[in-house]
Formats: sequence, structure tokens, C-alpha cells
Amino acid sequence: MPPPATTGATAPSRPTAVAVIPARYASTRLPGKPLIDLGGLPMIVRVAEQARRTPGISDVVVATDDTRVRDAVEAHGGVAVMTREDHRSGTDRLAEVAAALTCDVIVNVQGDEPLIDPAMIAAALAPFADPAVEMTTLCRRLTDVEEFLNPNVVKAVVGQDGFALYFSRAPVPFDRMAPAGPDGHTAVPLRAFKHIGLYAYRRATVLRLAALPPTALEETEMLEQLRALEHGIRIKVVQTELDSIGVDTDADVARVRALLAASPSVSRARPVHEHHAQS
Repeated sequence: MPPPATTGATAPSRPTAVAVIPARYASTRLPGKPLIDLGGLPMIVRVAEQARRTPGISDVVVATDDTRVRDAVEAHGGVAVMTREDHRSGTDRLAEVAAALTCDVIVNVQGDEPLIDPAMIAAALAPFADPAVEMTTLCRRLTDVEEFLNPNVVKAVVGQDGFALYFSRAPVPFDRMAPAGPDGHTAVPLRAFKHIGLYAYRRATVLRLAALPPTALEETEMLEQLRALEHGIRIKVVQTELDSIGVDTDADVARVRALLAASPSVSRARPVHEHHAQS
């Protein structure tokens, strides 16, 4: 059976949650990426606005190592905190902020997804109605062979209970019985899922995770979430039909600007088939 579908439902006694958006000014491909203008607003401000629209999020905090990012966020009425410059990862930056918070759950929202749908954030929050859940993330069904074979598209292998078994850049799971097509590749297996890099954690879990040493599988695949699995932290995976646009290149910037220009009300992710239709 597939991972549980997104419902958006939450328990009446849901835990308090804060969205934290790590934002580094330095970027190899897009210097100053958080401050790139998208329809009249810096990208990081658009991300914060989307997070703020999420039911169940009590506060939104941008975690940055650059005063220019902090000043831009504050100029638009947001909250930003300065963090150390030497963090190895976004999780480490997240943990520095989490240590000063008093909420139950921390949501790690990517700072380069300005059109993220609040429903995706809400989907990652919903499982925390179960006190046994420590960490969550999202996935969507993979149907495109090129995506399945692309090592930059991380695949999630999910058990029948909806918890992650593994994450990999390799095309997994492998369907041994599927016939190969004319190009030598088999069809995408039914239970192939793309991992969507939105995470939510119990506050204590993110603090524990950041304090743990990197693991062999994490360093082999270059996937930080494997540190959690190797240290026994279970990750609940919620299936969604939504996807978002990560801004990593000039072409991504142009695409988001075009979407905003065509429809100023565009501020949400769309079902993945709509993304493919415009690719």
C-alpha cells in the first residue's frame, strides 16, 4: 500500500509548530539567492509568506548568516535571526535556532521554493498528532523514467506503515520482473516515489540529530536524512500530489518570474503534471 495521502487533517490538540527557513546568502550558482527579486519581493520573503499562511504554524523564523538577508526579512515585517557562518548543513543551522525556541515541532522549509503550497507544510505537520512520530517528510509518485533515473532526483523507499526504509539517488526500487523497453530501461515501478525535501521534527529530535556524527550511508549518498535512519530515528513519509519549484538556476528564476507575471495570485504549488506541462 502507498504512503498515506495528503489530507490536511489535524487533531484538535495539535502540537505548537514553528517554521524555520535556513537562508545562506552565498550560493555557487546564484550568489545572493535569497534576495533575488521575484515579482517585487525578495525570494526569502515570498517563502516566509507562504509558510505564514499554513494552518498550525504559530511563527515563521528565517535563519541566516548574512545581515543583508536579515534586513530584507525585517523590512517586510518578518522575523530573522543571525546564526553562525560555519554550519555544515541546513539542519545544523536549524538546530541552532531550535535551541532557543519553546515549540513542540520545527518545520524546515527550504528557502529557495517561493511558490511552496501551504498545504504541503500542513501535510508534514499532520502526523504529529501521534506523539510517537519524531520526524516527517513528503513524497510524490514517480512516473517519468528520466526523473526516476536522474541521480539529482532523490527516491524514497517507503514501507507499508508509511515510514521510510531508505532514500537514494539510485533508481530504486528495482523491478526485477519488468520487461525492458526499446531504450533498455524498464518502466518506473509502481512504488517509486520522489522525495520532497520538506522536513518537520520534534524539537528534541532535531537537536539530537544535529548532535549526531555523520554516517557512512549519509556520506556515500550525500543525503543528510540517512543520518536519521542510521541512528534509528524513524521518518514518517506523507504522499502528496503537489510539487514545488526549487530555484537553483537562472532558468528557474525566469520561470518563477513568468508565473508571477502571468498570474500575480500564483503563490502555491501545483499538481506535478501541471509543472511538466509547462516544462
